Amino acid sequence: MGLDPLYVANEGKLLAFVGADNAENLLAAVKENEFGKNACIIGEVISDHPGKVFMKTAIGGTRIVDMLSGEQLPRIC
Repeated sequence: MGLDPLYVANEGKLLAFVGADNAENLLAAVKENEFGKNACIIGEVISDHPGKVFMKTAIGGTRIVDMLSGEQLPRIC
């Protein structure tokens, strides 16, 4: 369908940016809740590319995670 899962509505998720010294403690606290049992650390902030966000793809490539251009898809509830 050509929809990018990074830019469609995804309710009920949490993405938190915390200092490296607090990450493991926060992760342990989230995992104590039944809805956080699958929580994990998915990345880190580094100074190599200021102002840019990169992600590794499932096939080993690298992709820029850019700001959404245009309108976000409407929520259908």
